[in-house]
Amino acid sequence: MNEFIQTANMIIGIAFTVAYFCQIVYTIVGLVRKPKKYPETDQTKKYAVLISARNEENVIANLLESIRNQDYPSENVTVFVVADNCTDDTAAIAEKCGAKVYVRFNHNQVGKGYALDYLLQKIDEEYTFEAFDGYFVFDADNVLMPDYITQMDRAHCAGYESLTSYRNSKNFGDNWISSGYGLWFLREAKYLNNPRSMLGTSCSISGTGFFFSSKIARENGGWKYFLLTEDIEFSTDLVIRGRKIGYCHDAMFFDEQPTEFSQSWKQRLRWSKGFFQIIHRYGGKLVKGILTGKFACLDMFFYIAPAFVLTSLQVILAVVNLIVSLVTGNFSGEIVLSSLTFLLFAYAFLWVFGVLVAVTERKRIICSTPKLIFYTFTFPLFMFTYLPISWVALFKKVRWDPVRHTHNKKASELKEIIDKQ
Repeated sequence: MNEFIQTANMIIGIAFTVAYFCQIVYTIVGLVRKPKKYPETDQTKKYAVLISARNEENVIANLLESIRNQDYPSENVTVFVVADNCTDDTAAIAEKCGAKVYVRFNHNQVGKGYALDYLLQKIDEEYTFEAFDGYFVFDADNVLMPDYITQMDRAHCAGYESLTSYRNSKNFGDNWISSGYGLWFLREAKYLNNPRSMLGTSCSISGTGFFFSSKIARENGGWKYFLLTEDIEFSTDLVIRGRKIGYCHDAMFFDEQPTEFSQSWKQRLRWSKGFFQIIHRYGGKLVKGILTGKFACLDMFFYIAPAFVLTSLQVILAVVNLIVSLVTGNFSGEIVLSSLTFLLFAYAFLWVFGVLVAVTERKRIICSTPKLIFYTFTFPLFMFTYLPISWVALFKKVRWDPVRHTHNKKASELKEIIDKQ
């Protein structure tokens, strides 16, 4: 049995290597090549900004201020806010800040996907989708660097119908939870989407800070993605349809990360459940795309599936072996050693990625150096908590719960900190 466990662990390790080989290549490309630059434009395209907000009176004014302060011509940017099931002053504050506000109350269709579709249908009724060249999507806690729309406009004019951007964290240094999120999102930007863009394959959209053209809005008839992770659903659908999602490294925005584990648990529980929903709904289409030679489908499949599956197999294998050994009286320290070896390897692998991100993105991370060093060691622990979360998500019915935002930093303050580093 011990030999079987060792062999199985070796096979799982090989499977991990194969599954993440692309990401290893991406990491090398991200290290040795500079991010893609896009040529300047005449800045005549008109854009709409879509914001779905639920009880965001504490932070939405800062986002709207950062949009007003863009160096892109203000007459070509229109901001739309849907105050979704709000019980506070979100709608009044957004309207006071110059946004076009729609109020929505629907306790049956709950979630960002439904709110975005509601907002787009209103726009199509009053303006038509084609009144704007494209649409930006932000969460109410986001703030944008002054050249964000300018940089994204350049990427759009270079030919991309959908785009994602550089996601930074305004409260990175609060604790091990916020830094865990921060390192993961920076890694996703720098060492996943950035290399994908340079290699000419499709990127994936993560949550917020993304763009899609009016052409896509018309094709979809609005926003048709209502799973718990509507962002990944959108990305998966575009990839299956052969559409390429671009990336703009110079378009940077900030969002707020949870600092309480209970809040983080609920949020990531929803994300994990959403991944399972996507595998269930789109897994067959992704496999079909893989079999027809679509590399982006393979990349997306690896992105949404293997980590939980492979880690779970290893855990199940270890538990079964432990039970069998105890029952048969053949318990051996090799069982514990094998499991510990796997965990240490996984910890070291994640720690290296955390260090890599911390070093290469240091000038953009708002955190003291001693704290940042410490957080590279807690990053693997943050990632390990995904395993129980994913197991619970597999069996539990999950609903969309809003995340409370309180971090009230302006874009100008964050820019000043970044510029001084």
